[in-house]
Amino acid sequence: MSESKLWGMVHAERAALAEDLAGLKAEQWNTGSLCTEFTVREVVAHLTAGANLGPVRWMAGVIRYRFDFDAQVAYQLAQQLGNDHDETLERFRRSITSTTKPPIPIVAMLGEVIVHGEDIRRPLRIQRDYPIATLTHVAEYYHRSNMTVPSEQRSRGLRLCATDGPFSGGVQDGALVSGSTLALIMAMAGRSAYRAELAGEGAGVIAGSG
Repeated sequence: MSESKLWGMVHAERAALAEDLAGLKAEQWNTGSLCTEFTVREVVAHLTAGANLGPVRWMAGVIRYRFDFDAQVAYQLAQQLGNDHDETLERFRRSITSTTKPPIPIVAMLGEVIVHGEDIRRPLRIQRDYPIATLTHVAEYYHRSNMTVPSEQRSRGLRLCATDGPFSGGVQDGALVSGSTLALIMAMAGRSAYRAELAGEGAGVIAGSG
């Protein structure tokens, strides 16, 4: 798939998330997300930071924090929070069509906005009908890569099969894990909240490896 098409998917997911965020009440911004260290508002700021962090700034942060990536993430997040949730949302909106990224593949940026979008939506009981093609691209990437999250490590030795799309992967004779493409993605991203949506003898393995 071309870079322009992948960026189009990223931008579409950012725009959909911004639309969902626009309807939040003030107190909902402080809800704990599935990314357990962060509130909803902090996850949004984290996504904004990623959309404004090019290779040079990324490397400067790595050097500044001596390869402490958690400290770098916390610093970049704080830079994008703003004074209140309205400013947090406005900064995110301004980043919707950004093509700036750290030195990672575009599909990893797509995975970030989907996983963190669910980190936000799930606790708030907001549902999104994701395009299956978008989810399939992320699932294919996650089960082969550990670059942004140890997703390949979590699915190693298992046989993955989506029940709502064409995605399948892993070891042919491995323990089966089946479920929606989104549930498989979130399990590979270490979100145990999706355990109940998975089936097969390998479901407990991938869901318990967060």
